[in-house]
Amino acid sequence: MEDKSLGNNIVIYSILIDGLCNVGNLTVARELFYSLPAKGLQPNVRTYTIMLKGLCKEGLLEEASEIFEKMDGSGCSPNDRTYNTIIQGLLQHNKTLKAIKYLEIMVDKGFSANATVASMVFDLLSSNQVDKNIQEFLQKLV
Repeated sequence: MEDKSLGNNIVIYSILIDGLCNVGNLTVARELFYSLPAKGLQPNVRTYTIMLKGLCKEGLLEEASEIFEKMDGSGCSPNDRTYNTIIQGLLQHNKTLKAIKYLEIMVDKGFSANATVASMVFDLLSSNQVDKNIQEFLQKLV
């Protein structure tokens, strides 16, 4: 990219990372994502969200959580899409407690669940697979 005078543009890198994640080439997407600072680029909220989605899709939830936690420290605050992405990934992989933690933070920050996450939460509530404390918390959110 740099040889073709496209320069260091985070939008272009975000599109590449998204495409790589979508075709299942997470290894190269991760390499590209982690190499951004060396290129003088700071991932933006979209870049982070794309990478989180790719990691969650592959079940790499610990790495996704680490990246999510580092966002604020790097001066990039998660938005509603970022929260919904990580919560959906965690719920899909039965990491309910961690998903609930992020859901609570998301609501405290004034964001709302998207239709997919809301549906997953309703399914969770009706499944009786969570303890009473979590059910009570979720019912307060709904």
